[in-house]
Amino acid sequence: MKKKTRKWWEKFGKPEYGGELVIRANNKIVNFDPYDAPSGNIHSAWMERLVSCDWTLDPAVFDFLPHWHPSQYMKGCLAESWEFTDPGTYVAHLRKGIHWQNIPPANGREFNADDVVFHYQRMCGMGNFSKPSQQRAPAFQELVSVTAADQYTVIFKWNVTNKELILETMHQISPAACLENPEAVKKWGDLNDWHHAVGTGPYMLKEFLPGGAATLVKNPDYWGHDERYPLHKLPYIDTVKFILMANEAEAIEAMRQGKLDIIDHISPKQAYAIQKTNPEILQITHPDSNAASIEPRNDTTPFNDIRVRKAMQMAIDLPALAKEYFEGTIEPYPSTLTSRYMTGWGFPYEEWPQDLKDEYAYNPPAAKKLLAEAGYPDGFTTNIVVDAAADLGMIQIIKSYFAAVGIDMEIRIMATGQWINFVLVGHKHDQLAHRTGGPLGHTSAPNRDLTLYQKGVRSNWAMVDDPVFEGFLPKVLVAKDLEETRKIVKEANEYVARQHFSISLLQPRAHSLCQPWVKGFSGQFGSAWAHGGGPAMLSFYLPRFWIDQKMKKAMGL
Repeated sequence: MKKKTRKWWEKFGKPEYGGELVIRANNKIVNFDPYDAPSGNIHSAWMERLVSCDWTLDPAVFDFLPHWHPSQYMKGCLAESWEFTDPGTYVAHLRKGIHWQNIPPANGREFNADDVVFHYQRMCGMGNFSKPSQQRAPAFQELVSVTAADQYTVIFKWNVTNKELILETMHQISPAACLENPEAVKKWGDLNDWHHAVGTGPYMLKEFLPGGAATLVKNPDYWGHDERYPLHKLPYIDTVKFILMANEAEAIEAMRQGKLDIIDHISPKQAYAIQKTNPEILQITHPDSNAASIEPRNDTTPFNDIRVRKAMQMAIDLPALAKEYFEGTIEPYPSTLTSRYMTGWGFPYEEWPQDLKDEYAYNPPAAKKLLAEAGYPDGFTTNIVVDAAADLGMIQIIKSYFAAVGIDMEIRIMATGQWINFVLVGHKHDQLAHRTGGPLGHTSAPNRDLTLYQKGVRSNWAMVDDPVFEGFLPKVLVAKDLEETRKIVKEANEYVARQHFSISLLQPRAHSLCQPWVKGFSGQFGSAWAHGGGPAMLSFYLPRFWIDQKMKKAMGL
């Protein structure tokens, strides 16, 4: 008799129903509309995507921790399958029998192809919509049309033939992928009010305290089943609560007391401390979605001189910063566009030629010499506009490094919303800018990295205007295969590194904490929360997690 092969997920035990999951919200929860929702939104708990992750895939093959999930590891969600009928035509075949939640104005009607068309036309400013989403539409700039062929078939026409780029765009981990209910938008104009929350997902928003807390309850009519246990109807957990705890120390203490079940994104120092005092709390680490960096205005003096930007880079001791400030928890390497953690993509530091490595090595004498050659023998005075949510301790250290070569940098701190309007939207800063996520070290879709320094793109707050860089994306759009695509992305990464558009700092590792009684969890909440970029995968992961009630009770909770 053939011995039964044990599945890798059986180590978690058999799933059980019931219980409550309490999650720390790092930022205020505001806006529930995928059209323009900022970080901290939770709308994907009740809105779903066309595709999601493969829940049966062994993490040893791919662990879904990076922000970017290769399409070969994605499975259908609202879409049962997809195909290319020609290189520029992506066809989604929808799953039958999915219904909107049985609340007004959707009232439980069946989800269909027109709903998908509505979402993408609204986001991109097509059809009856004249105004595209400022945040979402740029990623879909090559999308020509989206139409319904029948009730369950949606056709996306693109003006590019690179299938890899189309798949990256369609399958991205982004709020842009979450589908809203058309009746709700038509009735209220937008979905900014939490009372207008309706979707096809596993949870429904029951209660919301503006900015502070949200309570979600299971959708009794949810269509989904657990792929690991196909007879099990989802979701397992009855109630999910998000509680705002902006103070990290307060959140850590709540975790120690068992008042929180999951914390995403804590500092390396706090993670190290809690590992010593509470080894029973699970820790999952993964590369942050961006490397830290400083963006100089490339279009103004003195930063329009590459010698100044090189000097600023040489003034910073990255290995010392990694060892002393981050206590050896991260690697001491600079970054270019695509993170070195993106295996097979970009231009990882290990492949840099020595002459380029020298330009990123700590060398104050060389930095002073470059400043003198650029006309600043005594240095200069500048300022940096910093998002209050960024690592201010690290910026203070960078200030001291700059001072050592004659650069006097004033630090101006702005609240996150103010910073976004001033820098990211308005481009009103006239010197340097910094926030947690910048244009370097991306673990997101690698082809889309080629838009980050494009003229006129909102993310280009370094204000780069470079015709050579502008030429890389058009080449990718017509690349004939994956090998050619990767070659172009690598060339773009090397060019960015050599031009020093941004001052590279380091790529921190994000740390997630999870109570041992939360099962099914192997780090994916980093993907669910999308590393601070908005939770695009909550409707997939949350219903598949479950609570070991016996273990929790045995631990006195």
